[in-house]
Amino acid sequence: MKIKKVLAAALAVAMAAAMASCGDTGSGSGGKTNEQKKSADGKTVLNIWSFTEEVPNMINKYIELHPEFGEKYEINTTVISTTENAYQPALDQALAGGGKDAPDLYCAEAAFVLKYTQGDASSYAATYKDLGIDVDKEIKDADIAQYTVDIGSRDGEVVGLGYQATGGVFIYRRSLAKDVLGTDDPAAVAEAIGGGSNSWDKFWDVAEQMKAKGYGMVSGDGDIWHAVENSSDKGWIVDGKLHIDPKREEFLDISKKLKDNDYHNDTQDWQDAWFADMKDEGPKKVFGFFGPAWLINYTLGDNCGGKAPGEGTYGDWAVCEPPVGFFWGGTWVLANNASPNKEAVGELIDWITLNTSEDGLQYMWANGTFAPNEDGTPGTKDCVASGTVMAKSNGESAFLGGQNMFEVFTKANQFANGKNLTQYDQTINDTWRDEVRQYTGGELSRDEAIAAFKQSVSDNLGIEAE
Repeated sequence: MKIKKVLAAALAVAMAAAMASCGDTGSGSGGKTNEQKKSADGKTVLNIWSFTEEVPNMINKYIELHPEFGEKYEINTTVISTTENAYQPALDQALAGGGKDAPDLYCAEAAFVLKYTQGDASSYAATYKDLGIDVDKEIKDADIAQYTVDIGSRDGEVVGLGYQATGGVFIYRRSLAKDVLGTDDPAAVAEAIGGGSNSWDKFWDVAEQMKAKGYGMVSGDGDIWHAVENSSDKGWIVDGKLHIDPKREEFLDISKKLKDNDYHNDTQDWQDAWFADMKDEGPKKVFGFFGPAWLINYTLGDNCGGKAPGEGTYGDWAVCEPPVGFFWGGTWVLANNASPNKEAVGELIDWITLNTSEDGLQYMWANGTFAPNEDGTPGTKDCVASGTVMAKSNGESAFLGGQNMFEVFTKANQFANGKNLTQYDQTINDTWRDEVRQYTGGELSRDEAIAAFKQSVSDNLGIEAE
């Protein structure tokens, strides 16, 4: 497999010039089929675009398991990071430019996926039916979480699905639960914090109990934001206008309550102080974080201060149902409707997103056999889009004290709502959270923060408030 990595700084200059010469990138391919590309040895070249090497590695595994596919096709992969907003302009240009180097298969993450499934660039996406996938039957058989289907559908037709399930749970410390609540049992902790109640009332009661023992309920307000954002009834844009859902507006009060009552360490997610709280190196121990399985596997696990029970906070965690249902993140896989290789692309996409067999990507992903440890034991287990796969998989995790996390995550995935996203979420979310921090920090009044938010969205995106 050829992998081409493009540096963001160089890419930005190149893309600016290319975009200026090419004009609009959202008009689609006009029904044309891109030119077929052949390798030096006569193989058909499939162009794969992604922002990480995750999906390219999956395709490598597919070829390893299906060598006859590799005899016919050569994979040419372009990996461009989403940092500095480099990926989207490059992908837009490649889709609009067409030709033999245009993407056949491309990826989009939750922060901007609606642009490619339902928004400005959605006309480039082929329906899964056009790829030869019996999509309705396979979605039902695989028990795919509905929120991923909603996000990946254009006018009722599926154009993108994911392989992960990113429904969120409350990830808590067992030792703190025992000290404050007298038990670390997930069902009991869920009951204590109001799991599934759609109310934060019990959560605040436990926060006060944690405070009395010298603990923080969460690390920072960002730990609650994703639960608030993705449990809202409506998204940021309604009928072309900026809309502030009451549940999202309530985040002003939630953030201030956390700060005024000293219920957290006032960290910002993805910064050093946030990571420090995962290993008990913050001002006070933190009870929990809200998030999906990837937050456990690739963030908490990497920052807990250990690799085995008894080291750092490793093994002192468990998961339970959160007060509100939500999801956070995910990657959707799409095909170019102008690709001359739809059958081959459909074969790859079906294996990644819908196959429920033990040789399918999702079964291997869920059971840790996709990338086993050096000694042959299962590697990282992750939640997958298929409830069918998780039902027949072993979700026990040493990091979670031996808990089978799939029992909690399968339910969480069904509660997640995929109908409150817009293609502008990444920009608007950043703006909103900046204004919320200014409010809780005493720099702006509540009304001033809301007014500043509306003005910023208007200035940057040309979207006026209702």
